[in-house]
Formats: sequence, C-alpha cells, structure tokens
Amino acid sequence: MNSAKEFCVGVVWFAGCHASCWSRCCGSRAFPGDLAGISEANRSIGGKLSAYRLLLMMCVRVTCCSRLRFMWFALMVLTVLCVALQMLGVVRQARSSKVLKLVSEQLVRMPAEIHRPMKRKDWENLESLWAVSAAIVEEPVDQHSFIQRRDESENPHSEEEREQVLEVARKMFTSTTKAVPPMEANKFLLDQVAKLFPHQPQRPVITKNNHEIQKPPQSDDDTDKYTVKSQAVTCQPKNHIVFLKTHKTASSTILNILYRYGDSHNLTFALPLNMHSQLFYPAFFAAHFVEGVRARSVKEFHILCNHMRFSSQEVRKLMPKDTFYFSILRNPVAMMESLFVYYKAIPAFRVVKSLEEFLIQGGRSYNASVPNNHYGRNILTFDFGLDNTAPENDTELDRRSAEVIAAVERDFPLILISEYFDESLVLLKHALCWSLDDVSSFRLNSRSERSRRPLSAETTERVKQWNSLDWRLYQHFNATFWKRIDSTLGRAKLQQEVELLRAKRMKLEQMCLQEGGAVDPAKVQDSSLKPFQYGAAVIQGYNLRLGLNNDTRRLCQRLITPELQYTSALYTKQFPQLAAARAAAAKKIAASRNIATHRAVKRNIETNAHIAMTNNTSHNNTNIAIADKHSLNILANSVVHSERQDNFDVYSVTKQYKNKEIKGNSDKHTTQKHFINSKGPQESTLL
Repeated sequence: MNSAKEFCVGVVWFAGCHASCWSRCCGSRAFPGDLAGISEANRSIGGKLSAYRLLLMMCVRVTCCSRLRFMWFALMVLTVLCVALQMLGVVRQARSSKVLKLVSEQLVRMPAEIHRPMKRKDWENLESLWAVSAAIVEEPVDQHSFIQRRDESENPHSEEEREQVLEVARKMFTSTTKAVPPMEANKFLLDQVAKLFPHQPQRPVITKNNHEIQKPPQSDDDTDKYTVKSQAVTCQPKNHIVFLKTHKTASSTILNILYRYGDSHNLTFALPLNMHSQLFYPAFFAAHFVEGVRARSVKEFHILCNHMRFSSQEVRKLMPKDTFYFSILRNPVAMMESLFVYYKAIPAFRVVKSLEEFLIQGGRSYNASVPNNHYGRNILTFDFGLDNTAPENDTELDRRSAEVIAAVERDFPLILISEYFDESLVLLKHALCWSLDDVSSFRLNSRSERSRRPLSAETTERVKQWNSLDWRLYQHFNATFWKRIDSTLGRAKLQQEVELLRAKRMKLEQMCLQEGGAVDPAKVQDSSLKPFQYGAAVIQGYNLRLGLNNDTRRLCQRLITPELQYTSALYTKQFPQLAAARAAAAKKIAASRNIATHRAVKRNIETNAHIAMTNNTSHNNTNIAIADKHSLNILANSVVHSERQDNFDVYSVTKQYKNKEIKGNSDKHTTQKHFINSKGPQESTLL
C-alpha cells in the first residue's frame, strides 16, 4: 500500500505545482490575493494545514475558477483513473501472492516419502501443480502461432464461482494428508481449474493406479488434412509455386500433379496468352506472356508451370515473394535419345539417320543460329535461361558449369531427378507440405517401348561430351538430391513413403484404368483423351474403366488428361468469356474454309465432267485422264491445307456430283459413263 500512497502524493504535488505556476502567471489579474488568503486561513487555524493540503486547495481554486477549467477537469479525471488502475494492480498482486502462499503451504505439508530424490514422474507432478498457479494468476499464453488466443468473455464462470472453487481447494489443502493423498488433491485441483479455464491446453495427468501419463484425446475434427504436424513444427501447404518445365524429363507428369492440385483447390494458374500451350518458348519469359496481365483481370497468380525459358526477373514480377521454385532434371544421355526421336524434324537432326551418325559427324549439321536447333545441345541449360553454347576447352567448361550451377541453386531451392521419380515425389510432398494423395499420379506423355533405342557405351560418352554443361549440371544436383534426403527424411523413411506411394498408384490403376496401364494412341477409345503425337515418337494414352460413378470418373479423368487438353480446360475455367469468343471465331474460320473447299471440289468435278462429255476420241481420252489427274491434285491440296474437315465429307460430295452427272448424261456415249465410273475408286483412295 505504500507505493499507492506515494503515487497519490506525487499526483497531488504535480497538480499543486501547476496551480502555483498558474497563480504566479495570472494571479495579479485573475486571482489577486489567492496565496495571501490561503496563508491567512492557515494561520487562523493554527498552521495545522500541511503543505500538501495547501497545494490541494490552490489546485481546486484554480481548477474551478479559471477560464481553462474544462481542461483542468479532464486532467483531474485522468488522475483519478490512474489512481484507480494502480489500486487494481495492488489488489491483483495481493491476490496472486495469496495463491502462491497457498501452493507453498501445500508443498510443505506433503508426506515425507515424496521428499526422496525426485524421479521423472514426480517432476511431472510438480510441473502440473505449478501449472495450476500459472492458470490462476494469468491467462494461458500462446506457445505456437497456430494456437488461437481465447477472449476472457468466452469463460462463462463468474468471479463468485471461482472464489468458491478456490475456497474448496484451500479446505482440501489444509486437511490431513491421510484423509486426502497429495496425488488425489492435485488431481482434484486440476479438475477444478479445468472447469474455471475450459480453454486451457490440456496437460498430461498421472493416474492413481498405474502412474502412467495419459495423453489428451485427439480431436476428431480433421478440417485441415493437408497440414502436416510434428512434435513442435507445423507447416502449411504451399500455394504459390513456380515449376520450370524442362523437356523430356517426365515434367508432363509433374505438370498434371500441379494442375490437379490447383484445380481442386481453385487456385489461379499463370496460363499462356491466347490459349497457347507454351509461354512463347523459346523466347525468354516475360510477364505479359500470361493471360490476364495486360488486361489486369487477375489480381494474384498461384501456379506458373508451363513451358518457358526461365527469366528470374520477369517471373518475380508476376509471382508473390513467398513463391516456391523447383524443377526437374534427367540424365542427358537418355534425354538426348528421347530428344532425337521426338524432335527428328528440326534442321540439326533431319539430315541424319540416327543419333550415332549425328555424333560421329561431330554435330556437323548443328547450327545454333538456326531456329529450333536449341533442342540439339545443352537443352537443360537453355531452359534455365542460360547460355547453352559449347565451351571451347576444359578451363572454360569448369568456369561456365560452376556459373550455371550457382545460378540454378540461387533460383531453385529444390531440383528433382527423373531417374528417381518416386523418391522425387516424396521429397516434393514434404517440400510443399502436401499429402500423399496430392502427388499420386500416372505417367503422362511417355513413349512406348518400341520407339526406344538403347545406346552403346561409346555413344553414351559422346553424348556426355556433346552436352557437357548439362552433364555437369546433372551430376551436381544428383549428388545434392541424396544429400537433401539424408539430412531431412533419411533413407529408411524415404523408402517407407515410396512404397506407400507405389501402393496407392497401383490401387488407382486398378480402380481407374481399363487395361491396367498405358496403351498405344491407336487404342485410346476417347478421342478427347488422346495425347498429342509429334515426331517419330509414339506417345501412349489411357482408357478409363467403364461403370465408374461421377466422382470416381472425375478423379480418374484428371489423372489421365493430357497436357494440351488440361491446359485448354483450365483456360476455359479461368477465362470463360475469352474462351467462348475464341471458340466462336474458330467456328467461323472453319466454316469459311469448308465452304471454300466445297466450292473447289464442285468446280473441279464440273470441269472434269464437261471435258469428258466433249471429247470422244482416244486422244481426247488421254487428255481427259491428264486433266482428271490435275483436278484431283488440286482437290488433294485444298483438303490438306484445310485444318478442320469434321463437318464436311469430301468423298460424299464427290459421289453426289458423279451420280448427278451419270443420271443427267445417261443417253451419252458409253465411254463417258466408263470414265466417270472408273474415277470414283481412284478419288476415294487418294482422299
């Protein structure tokens, strides 16, 4: 209480000083004789007024009579509030000291047998006892960021009920130890505190019989099944992701995983402009390549994962600061074999018969300045936005490979390895804090075995020398991949999760797929699920099992949807108006092309029929055959240049006009009929 008294005296002294200063400044004008009057009053009562009372009278006089009395009233109210808060603090401190004294008395009165050297269980019991005092003195303090603080108003118990429980606890503590064992008293007190503080985190409780620690029951609420919790660490799923999709590295399967996760969580993809499948590759990426950037129709992008040539500065303009970057590499030897088959039509490859011939010639047909030849050398380095030209010597190779590795490590915290795809998915699962279901997948955009060719040891060494930068890059990140696993998961835990992933994939295959695996494109029954075929590679697809319910079919169809079809579906989902406008424009273009093709076919057939009717000699028949061959060539060229012929059957139109001419000219010469009838199968075979 001494501190409260000193605080009040200080406040009065402060107010008195202000009053005296005010009197000195304007006493001669506003309050003449104030000090003299107060001094006279003090002498009249024998000088019994103390200096504090004198100053207080001056303060009251100035406050009530000055022109600034409203300001003085406000200062007085604040002074009273300060005094009240100080008094409440003193009362709270006295209450807490009383509780602590109560707990200390209980500790003193414990039986003699517990004063032996304390074991682990005794320390836990003592910790629970001290938790009682902590719960009474103050509110629970957040230990982790994911524990939400509860407001005091949520506690329905009044102050009187708390006092009653405390009184019961005091009586129990003051009773004899024989009547109430200390363990029972502790348990009772914990139960009472739990009633007073229902939102206090539960602590381990030691039972009377077996003295084993009973863990709090786990909540049945599993609203965030994607949150991975360990003992003291909690991670949240990452939704801002950049995946650099490299070529022929199983990146299409990773793309499908990202597509499915973003689609099911309603995330926004940074899709290519104008419904393209790539972000204007092989040009360096720019932010305006993404649909919705120039129009500013999208406020936030979550996932960027389509083919692009990486540019760190432009990507960071588009994506938030907390974005997670990762990519995938493949052994350049196997990747080169796949690239040669898939991109056989590029200028560097089309003049040679095999990859061995290309390497034996030293890449003579390769010219870096020719478009599309970037696929032919150090394609991984090129995709990362770096210089893929070949080093001239070993010294330059060491320097430039170190620069490439440093640049990739700077921008990409995680690099996956295609040869260890399942292990990479487990590592990706932990890095993104996703579930095992999120990374389960089927192989997409994969070649059939009959289009693969094994390479000899000599060819393998030539590929390593030809793609020296990619080989150094792969060697480095293959080593760091396993170092990361050893430092985070460990080989045993990794193998366990890999087996779970493969078992889940097998279960999905049995549930979704008709043949239990991939099939050649000719055997894919649903045309909307056929993968895009390019080059000499045979890209396999899947058939869904019949009789699936809606939810299962939707899940399975997402697993097997090829890249181009899924990209188009996501574009339609995010930009429905743009997609509808593009679809309408495509229909108009297709209709105009069909009309032009129809007119060309009609004009050619009428011309041929007219020539056949006007020429009856053998010489004329020869000319007819030549003209007929020329018209058919024109017809074939017009059909080849037409992109969509779904709404028009050229053979049916040809047959229609032939029948018309046959019917209209039935009375003509027999050689004319023979000419028209013999022309039908020839046209059908060509078309």
